[in-house]
Amino acid sequence: MALDGYTDRNVSRQAMKAELLDAETEVQLARAWRDFRDERALHRLITAYMRLAISMAARFRRYGAPMNDLIQEASLGLMKAADKFDPDRGVRFSTYAVWWIKAGVQDYVMRNWSMVRTGSTSSQKSLFFNLRRVQARLEREGWERGEPLDPVALRRQVAEELDVPLADVEMMEGRLSGSDFSLNAVQSVEEGREWIEALEDEGVQAAEAVEAAHDAELLRNWLAEALLGLNPRERYIVAERKLKGEGRTLESLGVELGLSKERIRQLEAAAFAKMRRNLEGQSQELRHFLA
Repeated sequence: MALDGYTDRNVSRQAMKAELLDAETEVQLARAWRDFRDERALHRLITAYMRLAISMAARFRRYGAPMNDLIQEASLGLMKAADKFDPDRGVRFSTYAVWWIKAGVQDYVMRNWSMVRTGSTSSQKSLFFNLRRVQARLEREGWERGEPLDPVALRRQVAEELDVPLADVEMMEGRLSGSDFSLNAVQSVEEGREWIEALEDEGVQAAEAVEAAHDAELLRNWLAEALLGLNPRERYIVAERKLKGEGRTLESLGVELGLSKERIRQLEAAAFAKMRRNLEGQSQELRHFLA
């Protein structure tokens, strides 16, 4: 049910006018869609339960997402439920659809809460939607007992209450404590330095680049000298097999050189053995690369 061009108020009014389905009609419509892909039956089923989707979406308005977007996500969850519903299990469609609607809206809220992904595991999702409520209740109960909880004890009790790791509680508390800020925001008026200037440069540093270039040149020289220790046929096989883009197959080299595929493999192995002996004799430094 597309909602483009509609306001949440318009959609709500339309949903309230929809028919109420009895259990028998609901089963007939669900079977018509499942067995015959009857789109009219699907439309009737979804329209009848759109009020349920809107009601579920409204529960998430406090997270700041536009109501029309929440309804859109709820309607998508409703359609997924209709597509997967099995009317022969004896369960009402509304009971089955609630789970899909709630899951769809929750995922949307979490995706749009922050540019940084807020949570993906089941414990993180549980914390996202329940942390503040559980914290408030535990704090209230502590005051009523005359035993106010310090932040550490409160986090520990929240973790036990929701059966989640303490580290997840600490992480989610930090995520929910503030909104996203631009990296170009100034840290302080006095310094005038932007937050982006405090980020570590993940690029290759100058010293690392020089060292890598030196090592690469050293290896190229060692490899060239090792290749000179091979006879022309062995050198050709190694070059065609390992020093070109895709590398040729044993079979194609065998056809070209008039040898069997197994013989080419043996020559290649012998060439590598020679190269390794040559390289290992170069210096103690090379043993670091061969380890």
